[in-house]
Amino acid sequence: MAALQDRVKAIVGDKTAEALEKAFGILTIEDLLRHYPRRYVARGALSDISELLPDDEVTVLAEISAVKLRVANGRKILEVVVKDSGKGQLSLTFFNQAWREKDLKVGRTGMFAGKVGVFNGKKQLSHPDYELIPDGDDVDSAVAGFADTFIAVFPSSAKFPSWKFKKCIDIALESLDPVPDYAPEGVLKKYPSLDKAFRDIHKPQTLDEAHLAKARLTFDEALLLQIILAQRKAEIRAQQAVPRLIRHDGIVAEFEASLPFTFTEGQSEINNEIAQDMQQPHPMHRLLQGEVGSGKTVIALRAMLSVVDAGGQSALLAPTEVLAQQHFSTISKLLGPLAEGGTLGGSPHGTQVALLTGSMSAPAKKEVLTRIASGDAGIVIGTHALLSQGVEFRDLGLVVVDEQHRFGVEQRDALRAKAKLPPHLLVMTATPIPRTVAMTIFGDLDVSTLRQLPGGRSPISTHLIPVLEKPSYLTRAWERIREEVEKGHQAYIVAPRITGAESEKVKSTITDRDREMAKLLGQTLDEEVGEGDDDMASVEELAPQLALGPLKGLRIAPLHGKQSAELKEETMAAFSSKQIDVLVSTTVIEVGVDVPNASTMVIMDADRFGVSQLHQLRGRVGRGSVPGLCLLVTRAPADSPAMERLAAVAATLDGFELSRIDLDQRREGDVLGRAQSGGKSHLRLLRVLRDEQLIIEARELADSMIAADPKLASYPALAREVAIIREEERSAFLDKG
Repeated sequence: MAALQDRVKAIVGDKTAEALEKAFGILTIEDLLRHYPRRYVARGALSDISELLPDDEVTVLAEISAVKLRVANGRKILEVVVKDSGKGQLSLTFFNQAWREKDLKVGRTGMFAGKVGVFNGKKQLSHPDYELIPDGDDVDSAVAGFADTFIAVFPSSAKFPSWKFKKCIDIALESLDPVPDYAPEGVLKKYPSLDKAFRDIHKPQTLDEAHLAKARLTFDEALLLQIILAQRKAEIRAQQAVPRLIRHDGIVAEFEASLPFTFTEGQSEINNEIAQDMQQPHPMHRLLQGEVGSGKTVIALRAMLSVVDAGGQSALLAPTEVLAQQHFSTISKLLGPLAEGGTLGGSPHGTQVALLTGSMSAPAKKEVLTRIASGDAGIVIGTHALLSQGVEFRDLGLVVVDEQHRFGVEQRDALRAKAKLPPHLLVMTATPIPRTVAMTIFGDLDVSTLRQLPGGRSPISTHLIPVLEKPSYLTRAWERIREEVEKGHQAYIVAPRITGAESEKVKSTITDRDREMAKLLGQTLDEEVGEGDDDMASVEELAPQLALGPLKGLRIAPLHGKQSAELKEETMAAFSSKQIDVLVSTTVIEVGVDVPNASTMVIMDADRFGVSQLHQLRGRVGRGSVPGLCLLVTRAPADSPAMERLAAVAATLDGFELSRIDLDQRREGDVLGRAQSGGKSHLRLLRVLRDEQLIIEARELADSMIAADPKLASYPALAREVAIIREEERSAFLDKG
């Protein structure tokens, strides 16, 4: 007999085990049994051979009328001809299975099940399942027993087809000892045991059995994940941190008094939540999600200033140099004299704001590192350069991670490790996250949601420009930009590529985390840019075309990620100061860019972007008193899923509604970006939207269990299962260096 953790080669042999590992990463019997069926095919009612159609899944009751063994291309091929009572004939073909000739003899009757194919004009079943009826047995009883079962269809490959999986799993189930269960008693009252679930999901007698087995195994995935997240949360609360108390006469008070606006009700509520968190002796671990333009940055700034009040430093980690530079500019402007601490004219309560990026010159970087190490820079803004060796803080009290979905948990923790004691953590995202996604991916964080937009924001209208049907609409779009510029406003034009040379079947930058996230969301990934991409708009081609054509005479500048940091900074500064009328850019302006005078955005090949990304881009206009206009240019067919996505974006400004549409419809990999763990995912069945109620139940059960028994001492089998998954995560983390 065998156990789940035994190597699969012990039951299927070295050659088959090697194929399973190479194609599917299957090493143990548990790995094999967790390669779940994709669907089930009912053997169904017996079919009339004369009425069979190609690709039908059928079961026939027939008598063997001929058997022939031949050799072709070095392979032995067994051909069996069967006929039913209606005299219809069907060929059965078996490759390299000559041994079946001993059973399949002329005159024997049996049930034969499989998918109908056609070869040389004749209908055939290739490698069918079959059951021969012993001589003298009741045919009706045998037929009922065979036809009422279901055939599992597994994810497979050409070299390892579904029927091979079925054979391996049959062997595993026959040799497997009863599987011990780790589920709490309440779970076992609602779902089948783990042993029964493994057997029923692979060899169900009824579809109800298969569904119940799948429900148990899916709930297990949700429960194990939620227990791990609840444990992490409990471990964070057990850590020691420096409480950061806001002074009533310090930099926070002076900052609030200088603001030309008042906080919205939502901002004030979250300010209080953060202040309460950071006054505790354990680290804050909070996610701040909010609509585009809802004012998350000023909330984060207030939190960073409260740490300055308490004598510490804060670090803000941004994913791109453009965004880091924008944050530096925005925060410096908001603080005014408060950002000039220690200088003539600076506030006595002031501090210094430092910017650190990878492209800075060595002397500039050295000067910034000195200010960080001395503590003179109370607020440090940077890209991944903040994670480098040599970056040392005097007293790092708060880490703010902007656009959390672009970072992995190890990058977040690499910055936190630069503090003497665990610092408080605030992660932000402008990609609204449905509740169950937040519970599943960010379950170790407390979540604050900012829905209310500050006053003074103007509405944004969004329209589609289907250039295949209405080419004149694009001409009108360029005219609208000219009209807006004549009124003193500015415009963005976004293109999906930097240069035309990228049209050569560009491989997408999909990571392992993207794949795991897509699997969690029930999606597939487009690994390669497809046909027709030669015509995709690019910044370096589009900018001169417009400057010499429909936008001639306007001040146009390109902006993209391959430019030097100095050029990007100069371009953004010129655009902010109205020296540039039209910015032709890639998605480097997607987040953080705040130019209230920009009124119009044209997004070329908008079908190349996801729903949430379009919503983010659109949020760059309508940021002041000028009404915003967003035009989505596409060559997608009118009845395509891409056009459906674009219509959804045009129909609503509600980012939370769009995030659900995004998860439902998108087939790209970066809906939420990277999953939180770099390890091999144990989530094979769980889908965060489909299984919403199940995730909620698992979360409630996990929270109550960990609150009463943090180490799961009362559930040793469950504790071992959780420990295995956590150890796999740690190993994956260490493997990444």
